[in-house]
Amino acid sequence: METAQTTNRQGMPSSALAAHSLVEQLKPKLADADRGLLAIVLTEPGEFIDHDLFRKRNVETILFGAPMALRPGQTRFVDRPMCDLDFDAITEETSLTTAQEIFLFQRFNYARRRVVQLVGAVRANPTLETVCQLLAWTHRAMDARAQLARANLPLVLAMAKRTRLSGLDFNELISEGNYALLRSVDKFDCSRGFKFSTYACRAILKSFSRVAMRASRYRGQFPTEFDPTLEKSDYMERRRDDIEGQCVDEIREILDHNRAELSDIEKRVIRERFALDAPCLPAKPKTLEQVGAMIGVTKERVRQIQNKALAKIRLILEDSLAA
Repeated sequence: METAQTTNRQGMPSSALAAHSLVEQLKPKLADADRGLLAIVLTEPGEFIDHDLFRKRNVETILFGAPMALRPGQTRFVDRPMCDLDFDAITEETSLTTAQEIFLFQRFNYARRRVVQLVGAVRANPTLETVCQLLAWTHRAMDARAQLARANLPLVLAMAKRTRLSGLDFNELISEGNYALLRSVDKFDCSRGFKFSTYACRAILKSFSRVAMRASRYRGQFPTEFDPTLEKSDYMERRRDDIEGQCVDEIREILDHNRAELSDIEKRVIRERFALDAPCLPAKPKTLEQVGAMIGVTKERVRQIQNKALAKIRLILEDSLAA
């Protein structure tokens, strides 16, 4: 039955307050990593899967070899490989036999059982020796958990490749699958006679379904796909359009007041070539050939007239900028 956790006046749970006080008390005697690990172990609720083997008197010898005493301040046991299992050889490319898998789960859950027992002992009598025992068994549990997860990581990749879910980020699937794998290691009961892969695959597929549902809800709330062009500033384009508009207005003003002293033919060529008299934008300028047909000259002659008129207008613009 769950019970409400007591709190102090500041609202901090009493277990967290006691853990913080204990960590501060033993701070000079522990390494930084062990201080952080101790704080986590003392605040998080402990759990383990029980097994009949744990009731035998020689269970620690069966699972971990000859009993080993910790030296003062030591927080790790040095375990010897048992049975035919070489822990250092466990990689993502190797697979465990059924016997090896059961053996590792028994190690993992017995270590967690000892952690739960030692947490109570530490809270009742927080001595350095008890704390070191707690940390050593915590390391044993973490090592076994890591070995089991590492040996079964290919399950996540295989399920992700086999699952046909379109529109999902593959990296997100792998991340959710890895988390489901770790939770499966914590919850699996090896005494029931099932392979861990059967149990883990179901959990991994359920995690993929949660990713798909979450992505579906997100698309329903935000139906617009990401458009990289929306993230790009158009300041330079708008600035260029403004400058072009100002130049066109100034050229119109120069032509209207004939400040460049252009002939009638030159003014007409410039207006027609650049559509300065167009009633609406965007205007469509005329070609050299079209302007030549209008004034009765060749397109080459139109080019000469245009270049001469533009040179005169450029001088007026330069004088305006220098003023």
